[in-house]
Amino acid sequence: MAKIREMGGWPAVVAVAGGTFSVVTTEMLPIGLLSPIGADLGVSDGTAGLTMTVPGLVAAAAAPLVTGAAGRLDRRWLLVLLMGLLAAADFLAAVAPDIAVLVALRVLVGVSIGGVWAVATGLGGRLVPARSAGAATSLVFSGIAVASVLGVPAGTLVGGRFGWRAAFAAMGVVALLVTAALAVLLPPLPAQEGSSFGAMPRLLRGRAVRLGLLVVLLLVSGHFAGYTFVRPALERLPGTDSGTIGALMLTYGLAGVGGNFLAGAAVVRRPRAVLLTIAVVLGVVVPMVSFTGGGTAAAAGLLVIWGLAYGGVSVSTQTWLTQAAPQAREAASALFVAVFNVAISLGALLGGRAVDAVSLSGALWLGGLLAVAAAVPLALAGRGGTKAATAAAGT
Repeated sequence: MAKIREMGGWPAVVAVAGGTFSVVTTEMLPIGLLSPIGADLGVSDGTAGLTMTVPGLVAAAAAPLVTGAAGRLDRRWLLVLLMGLLAAADFLAAVAPDIAVLVALRVLVGVSIGGVWAVATGLGGRLVPARSAGAATSLVFSGIAVASVLGVPAGTLVGGRFGWRAAFAAMGVVALLVTAALAVLLPPLPAQEGSSFGAMPRLLRGRAVRLGLLVVLLLVSGHFAGYTFVRPALERLPGTDSGTIGALMLTYGLAGVGGNFLAGAAVVRRPRAVLLTIAVVLGVVVPMVSFTGGGTAAAAGLLVIWGLAYGGVSVSTQTWLTQAAPQAREAASALFVAVFNVAISLGALLGGRAVDAVSLSGALWLGGLLAVAAAVPLALAGRGGTKAATAAAGT
């Protein structure tokens, strides 16, 4: 076992990817189970929706708090503890007697999400040689993409056949297996300098870090302003049914997995160019979904482009931040996770206001405008600035 731990490398990266897969699948699991949860626990779908709202908000706060409070604790054991917490929350959710207990357990899920994301997303460069850091980071983030494409539908399928409690129990088993894999495969990962609470305000003084976080906020909020309402937009296409829409969304998800790896291969050398490309593509393609007069074929093409572009957002922005703060990667990751989760909520909120005030198309146009707005500071970053900003921009 000691030799395995010393080895680290790709088996360890795969285990970390299993961790990101587990937390995101658990976070999103109620999406396909809200109705049976509400019916079983005697609450409305809206109240059952708290099982989705609470973990995201807790994760945003937990990312900096957990990593700061962990101090000098070896990050291998921090990940093991957080994954063990996730497994326990899943198993207990499977026997929750009422909605209050279930929502309380989802608070624990939020703590695990924030902590695992903050630690895991910056580990690629520590587990493999520097030349492979981009590919390793892509693999870690692929756990998030695969959770959306396969994890959530699989959980919904289990819930449909055996009940929503069985779906949570199954995720508990997965999380427990990942916990064991992390304990065995990860090498010692001492806390690095810049992992404390005090490191985060210092990081925010850096122009490149502030720019990276602004880009995260704009791209992610822009995406969710439109993506939150993409299903009703697709339902307006002539001849579509639930099966067609499901196939279209699966197409989008698979493209997102591909976009994650494509961006990861290019972003280490030219992060600013990759992010500029993503911002412009999203700014164009998101509003175009409201003009899918060509039917499902045109919609499928647009969703593939959308998926390829957005699939590269996480790995590209994370790489930007780790390059901007190489001595404080964990603190930068914690800020990244906090801003990312806030952006998800903000995007959905702004998109909803656009739908109410304008139309369904208004949400898609808003999403495109927010994405294009991210291109402006990125373009200006190429005109000079601090040494850190220049390095992060890959110029």
